[in-house]
Amino acid sequence: MTAVLEETPLARLRALHNEGRIAAEYRTVPALLAEMTDPIDLTRAGQVLSRTDVCDILAAGGATDADTVTVAITGHATLGTLVAPLTAQFARHGLLLRPHVSDFDAYIRDLQDPGSEVYASGADLVLCVLDAQIVFDELAPGWTAQDVAAVANAKLALLERLVTGYTERAAGRLVLNTVPLQRIHTAQLVDLRSRAVLGMAWRQFNIGLLALAERHARVSVVDLDPVLAEGVPVHEPRMAVYAKAHLGDDLLSGYAREVAHLARTVRGRGKKVLVLDLDNTVWGGVLGDDGPDGIEVATTFRGEAFGRFQRTVKQLASQGVVLAISSKNDQEPVLAALREHPDMVLRESDFARVNANWNAKDVNLRDIAGVLNLGLDSMVFVDDSPFERGLVAQALPEVTLVAVDEEPALHVERLLADGWFDALELTDEDRARGSQYRAEGARQELLDGSGSLADYLDQLGVQVTVSRVGAAEVARVAQLTLRTNQFNLTTERLDQADVQQRVDDPAHLVLAIRSGDRFGDNGVVGAVFAHRGADALHIDNVLLSCRVFARGIEQAALAEVLRFARDTGIATVHATYRPTKKNTKVRDFYPSLGFETVGDDAGSLSFRRELTDLPGVPGHLTLQSDLGTEAATPERIPA
Repeated sequence: MTAVLEETPLARLRALHNEGRIAAEYRTVPALLAEMTDPIDLTRAGQVLSRTDVCDILAAGGATDADTVTVAITGHATLGTLVAPLTAQFARHGLLLRPHVSDFDAYIRDLQDPGSEVYASGADLVLCVLDAQIVFDELAPGWTAQDVAAVANAKLALLERLVTGYTERAAGRLVLNTVPLQRIHTAQLVDLRSRAVLGMAWRQFNIGLLALAERHARVSVVDLDPVLAEGVPVHEPRMAVYAKAHLGDDLLSGYAREVAHLARTVRGRGKKVLVLDLDNTVWGGVLGDDGPDGIEVATTFRGEAFGRFQRTVKQLASQGVVLAISSKNDQEPVLAALREHPDMVLRESDFARVNANWNAKDVNLRDIAGVLNLGLDSMVFVDDSPFERGLVAQALPEVTLVAVDEEPALHVERLLADGWFDALELTDEDRARGSQYRAEGARQELLDGSGSLADYLDQLGVQVTVSRVGAAEVARVAQLTLRTNQFNLTTERLDQADVQQRVDDPAHLVLAIRSGDRFGDNGVVGAVFAHRGADALHIDNVLLSCRVFARGIEQAALAEVLRFARDTGIATVHATYRPTKKNTKVRDFYPSLGFETVGDDAGSLSFRRELTDLPGVPGHLTLQSDLGTEAATPERIPA
């Protein structure tokens, strides 16, 4: 009897390519790639995917312009082999790579010349891939550790100039990397003292590279040390010598993974909620069978691994990751274990929602999303059961799944492998997010006990503050543009440098919206971007965090903006709505405030409102503002 081998994900992907269906079915590709754990398979998958033209995928509806990321690749080495792993890693996150690969050793010219492909491509990301030969190629035989330090310092100064020039002339994000020091370099010094001096100088070089990201808002530096710590070689010696491939395929594959995480973050696709199964995921054993004394958390061989996982989860929660539980268990024993088990690291108070019941997992996940007022695509679900993960994947493809199994020592690595919760910068609001979402439970109880939505809002006591963005709020406002998808009228993504540029421009108005209520302060929950034209105010974008929807906050903020515009001599306000898959619920936001539609360009709507009258502020909330009523000139919005 002939055995039938199960078709591998890579084989299924190749079949799609051979049948000419990659373009039409590109949205199914991430699920296929999610099954591939071998970096070699992922690179091969990238080679298959890169044979399909990006324009064909867009034309077939397999992706949209919002899914496309233009990436320019330059550096000192041969880097053509980077395209395949980048293609696969981007596709894993639903992104479509549009690559532009520069010539060998062209990074200085590319970053200096405004006419180079790096600039002409309008790249969202520019990868300037550095390797040790940028230093060692300039040393003559007989070099010393001091010579290496001198050349490395000169390279740092050069890179500072290149970085400054790029960030002044282009709007993309420049990505550098730390540079591995190899034994083939250190071993050329025969005395150990010189090797120590070389090691210190090289570490200072990498510290200087990392510091570039601190000084330049649109610069990121990928630290290759954690990638190398996974055991990958820096290069393959023959390819390094004959093909000038100074970084090997394995290292470039790990680098591509990190760049894809960055691209996902820049595209506003980071995750916010970590939902955990309990039995054999958070603790060892089955609570219903083994009882609270029988589950493993710390004191057994396997229990140590579960304790390590819980500590990692708590570390993520301390930085704003919202925690929830979806477990097939009875509620009271679960709560008792979280409250009373002496070895438990995670406690009931760490979770914004605990759903321990016998409902299907997808039902519980929908409930969590509803209570937290977040999209399902913001959720990561960790479960040890292939059966449960399969059901969730089928019912809720938007939810990201992390597979763990009977080996708890691997739980942490699998949770962290894809950097689902990465952010460009952590803000005060991030750190407070867990407590803010936990307060949603109290709000939900108030809503459930109210006779109507109006009664609920009256009792909630919403306070709204509209103010100009200050230095301490720039990072948070930039983060809102990157991460807010549902209430985002134009989905224009801005980094800190972009926001700061508008804050500094007297013709622009950049406002932060803060809110609070009887249950606590929500921090900066929204933003308004506008600019002054010759005879009108143009609202460029309005954003609001989904956790404060349906409380009248957006109406109050826009009413204040319109009031300010009228009081400073403006008669007309213009605005635009650009539809996406996720912001359809705010399509009628401007009309609800008295704006009339004046244009419809391929679904992008233009609005206008005369300020002969003003919309009212919802009566259930209080509004504070620092905008003032000084007279405005056409050139400047008053400070």
